[in-house]
Amino acid sequence: MTSAVAQGAALPADSPSRLPLPPSQPALIRSEAEALQVAAALAESFRGGAARRDSERLLPWDEIERYTASGLGGITVLRSHGGLQASWHTVVQVFASISAADASLGQIPQNHFALVQNLRDTASPEQQSRWFADVLSGHRLGNAGPERKGRAAQLSDATASLRQTADGRLLVNGTRYYSTGSLFAHWVPFRAEDEAQRPVQVWVRRTAPGLQIIDNWNAFGQKTTASGGVVLKDVEVEPRDVIALHDLKDRPTLSGPVSQILQAAIDLGIAQGAFDEARQFVRDKTRAWVHSGVEHAWQDPYIIQEFGQLQVELDAAREVLLDAAQQLDAWAAQPVTDESSAQASVAVARAKILTTEAALNASERLLELGGTSSARAGYNLDRYWRNARVHTLHDPVRWKYHLLGNYLLNGRAPRRHQWN
Repeated sequence: MTSAVAQGAALPADSPSRLPLPPSQPALIRSEAEALQVAAALAESFRGGAARRDSERLLPWDEIERYTASGLGGITVLRSHGGLQASWHTVVQVFASISAADASLGQIPQNHFALVQNLRDTASPEQQSRWFADVLSGHRLGNAGPERKGRAAQLSDATASLRQTADGRLLVNGTRYYSTGSLFAHWVPFRAEDEAQRPVQVWVRRTAPGLQIIDNWNAFGQKTTASGGVVLKDVEVEPRDVIALHDLKDRPTLSGPVSQILQAAIDLGIAQGAFDEARQFVRDKTRAWVHSGVEHAWQDPYIIQEFGQLQVELDAAREVLLDAAQQLDAWAAQPVTDESSAQASVAVARAKILTTEAALNASERLLELGGTSSARAGYNLDRYWRNARVHTLHDPVRWKYHLLGNYLLNGRAPRRHQWN
């Protein structure tokens, strides 16, 4: 995805300086079956306005509030802290369901869930207690992610610096390049370097003086994720809101695989949404080709074959994704080792490959099978392809093939970071 802190003007929107509503107590989801039901109901309600939100770039403030009020944001909080501790098998289905209706709405909470996992992996017991309680009370988390750099190897480097003043205060300064979800968030965590140039994770409130989130996301897809830039200017930080990542650099975790499996679930949702639209459009609007010898497009044997092939691709992507989620659940139930962390990344890479290909293929076939009329701007069906193309750029699938092959052929464990 592409954004900028200092390039270009903010796109027209009704909310460039809007702050999220104060947190309010969400519903408590008591079972994984209930979580799936809630997600399905929300998806159905989000579907109707998705095309208009995309075409007019209307940021989904009201929809995000409804998402939070539903209780879905807290389903992965540990049971020991009052949460449901839902399985990843359930969580990926929640993400796919929402993303099938509106891929931007599916992506906005991705960093929230990734950060909850990050807290499980890296935070102190006191930090977990505070932030898990906040999540269960309706706080949203929105990561200020990587900075733009010249070399890919530097993407995870920090360009924000944390320094102590002469009077003992901690101040952070710098920029971050991507911030999906942060515009709607109550907490904005990000990576920085301390005075010894060691990596730390810093948590600041969305309303903190000196924190500016710039709504300048201008990609042709995933248009309402508000994935713009962040500027930090003398933002004061509480010492207890800093996680010393440098003390944990050699600890194997599941943070990377969790981040990636959520991305794969979003892609599966895009594929499913495109497939559903194609089926409805072909049955209701597509005309039979003049040489087909049939009255309706849905009677065309070639179109019938295409749908069969698309369904098989969707089924394969879904099953491999759910299998990877079940493996994550098994590894999360025991202490994470170097080997289990590596195996988790490999399992998720398999899923990411198939969900990427399914999303791109289904969204392109939607237009091909729909025919010329499906290209009309009023239908805005091209949003599925645009969303698939932009979102799948997040982690190049060619490197997933490399990760998988290098592990199988050479026994090389994947590097541990949020893109693996």
